[in-house]
Amino acid sequence: MTDENPSEHEKTDAPPAHSAPMGVSVIEAHLKTLPHQPGVYRMINADGNVLYVGKAKNLRKRVAAYTHPDRQSVRISRMIFETASMEFVTTHTEAEALLLESNLIKHYAPRYNILLRDDKSFPFILIARDNEYPRVLKYRGAQTRKGDYFGPFASVWAVNETLAVLQRAFLLRSCTDTVFANRTRPCLLYQIKRCAAPCVDIINADDYAALVAEAKDFLTGNSQRIQRRFARLMQEASDNLEFELAAQYRDRIRALTRIQAHQDINLSQIKDADVIAAAQAGGITCIQVFFFRSGANYGNRAYFPAQARNEELETVVEAFLGQFYARTPPPKTVILGHTIPNHELVEQALGVRAERRVEILVPRRGDKQKLVAHAATNARQALERRLAESASQRRLLDGLADKFGLDAAPDRIEVYDNSHVSGTKAVGAMIVVGPEGFQKNAYRRFNIKGAADNPGDDGYSPGDDYAMMREVLTRRFSRALKEDAERTSGQWPDLVLVDGGKGQLGVAQEVFVELGIEDVALAAIAKGPDRNAGRETVFQPNMRPFDLAPRDPLSYFLQRIRDEAHRFAIGSHRQKRSKAIQRSMLDEVPGIGAKRKKALLHHFGDARSVSQAGRADLEAVVGISKAMAQTIYDWFHADS
Repeated sequence: MTDENPSEHEKTDAPPAHSAPMGVSVIEAHLKTLPHQPGVYRMINADGNVLYVGKAKNLRKRVAAYTHPDRQSVRISRMIFETASMEFVTTHTEAEALLLESNLIKHYAPRYNILLRDDKSFPFILIARDNEYPRVLKYRGAQTRKGDYFGPFASVWAVNETLAVLQRAFLLRSCTDTVFANRTRPCLLYQIKRCAAPCVDIINADDYAALVAEAKDFLTGNSQRIQRRFARLMQEASDNLEFELAAQYRDRIRALTRIQAHQDINLSQIKDADVIAAAQAGGITCIQVFFFRSGANYGNRAYFPAQARNEELETVVEAFLGQFYARTPPPKTVILGHTIPNHELVEQALGVRAERRVEILVPRRGDKQKLVAHAATNARQALERRLAESASQRRLLDGLADKFGLDAAPDRIEVYDNSHVSGTKAVGAMIVVGPEGFQKNAYRRFNIKGAADNPGDDGYSPGDDYAMMREVLTRRFSRALKEDAERTSGQWPDLVLVDGGKGQLGVAQEVFVELGIEDVALAAIAKGPDRNAGRETVFQPNMRPFDLAPRDPLSYFLQRIRDEAHRFAIGSHRQKRSKAIQRSMLDEVPGIGAKRKKALLHHFGDARSVSQAGRADLEAVVGISKAMAQTIYDWFHADS
């Protein structure tokens, strides 16, 4: 959902007139063979990178508009100049073209399209039905697992809050199937009355199924009916002098009441809907989305599309809809605060994607308009916060440029740090920060390959931080030189910061000399005496080191980005170490898959007991044949 009429935008500051015909001639050459039918076109530069993806009701007529760069906006004129080739796909309908355009924009992220940069998938709640006693859990990703899905939720916080209610009110299990199969006594969740303990048969399958049905009713909007039932059962227990049981129902009612207290906005007539409103100021657009499912408020999230500075608000909202619903299924109703240019077409396309009718409403009065007004207020407030943060961030970057002697404020700073324990499970981390703050979708982790996990292994010695930093920087910038030597994709940093002192800076300098990189600024930040934050020393090539004033805002800024790099590195290292710990010695045994591993652990309790078992004991396990028992025994007794 892109700019369908680029000629209506501003026409100042265009590229030089003599440069545009280079791209125009490429476009004109394609016009002769283009059909008068719907389709999608891609404009590609000399390096093979997709510059722009657009859709058209009439491909020839639409592309012909690009042969007049003097009638286009600055952004589109530059795109025409850079175009070296084009690719086309014809479709049966314009709605099909719209869907294909959204998918291609998501895939290629072209620099001249309006882009939805937030690529995180939404969390759902899943009641998994691949076990006799269904488990309730938080879930992301493709919905291929058997069970009932509820969502999407705007945030992990909203999911966790709802999961806590499900545990308190319906006592559903949250443990993994492995833990569930190996329990011999109730866990702590049973003791604090957040689980019915089906693992040890305290509740039977039928009664547990009733709890699952109640939880499903709650998630589909029938919480009031369930609450009335609990109130009746509480009264009956109280009348029968079963005060402990009455107290349990009271606590379950409180859990339901607590989540209802957070539903400050509710849809009385519409069960499933997204409410979308937008605001623009200072060259930034904020789009606020509120999620309502089964009549309940599932939270909201703000988005700030890129490449939207010179676009009309309605055009940005339309482009947002295409990319947003390319990642998450649209609800039955989408309520907008602005009329979009291609209302019926977008409605049709979303219906095709959802495989059912989707209605797009732009209310002017009534409760729905109040919902839109509330979303618009949140959009304006989020935009004001972003503008304030951007102004403050820009002042800090200007101050950093002045302090570090840079030609201009950096648009992209990369910060590097390593994490390991005596050299083992070593991980390198790169974070990115710019005028909009931390760019978390650009973070990268490096599994350090050259470090030796054990003495005597090939590779450099464990704990060699200099060698690890050398490996990380070499891999990062060798790949950058290979994939983007002309630096046209915006992925090259203006400043590289490494965590450490003079030695780490020397390593970074050596890597840049070896790779022939001369125009990226380098610096290292070392903590002060006794690793005291607030007394950092900055090292730069061919300059004397200097200390930052403890209360200088720039000092706090550098501490914050260095700490973020450290946090990301530590988190990556712990994740790697956790995976290694979770791997069982049974994973190495030939022929042992998930099913046999589960049977062995269920029978013996742990992997160590399996390794010490005799052949006869192994043969007694369900699914373990005599030959497999021999294989397992030989694996653990190879030296005996």
